[in-house]
Amino acid sequence: MKIREEAPSDTAQIHELVARAFAGAEHSAGNEQDIVAALRAAGALALSLVAELNGRIVGHVAFSPVAIGDHSGTWLGLGPVAVAPDAQRLGVGSALIWEGLDRIRAEGWEGCVVLGDPAYYQRFGFRNVSGLQFEGVPAEYFMALAFTGTTPMGNAVYHPAFYQ
Repeated sequence: MKIREEAPSDTAQIHELVARAFAGAEHSAGNEQDIVAALRAAGALALSLVAELNGRIVGHVAFSPVAIGDHSGTWLGLGPVAVAPDAQRLGVGSALIWEGLDRIRAEGWEGCVVLGDPAYYQRFGFRNVSGLQFEGVPAEYFMALAFTGTTPMGNAVYHPAFYQ
């Protein structure tokens, strides 16, 4: 498997992949592909990686800026993470997340937040942080991973693309 930054020629494949990956998912609004497209159009994809297997894109992960309380510009949000249905449970998502976290840490970002299943995301070092919240979501599903210093406190706000 090869992980690389997305190229302009990948846009249509990423859109289709994300739509297929989230089709029928229990906690999906069905618009994840539109979120990725809106982030891209706004220049808000801090990092966008794809996973290729046998020459085919089978996974995608996006990282975009998140404001936390009065703290903005130094933290990213992880997601959406999408893996083609026929490539799930092969480690594609994990590989994308590990690579993405390594890259954003190396680029100097202070940390990353994620909204998702604690049993899955804790393996990457994400933890619940008292005083950090995402409005309307049970606290156990919103986690942070600080690379430097401490996690800012307050309400996290993702890019407007997530609220369309």
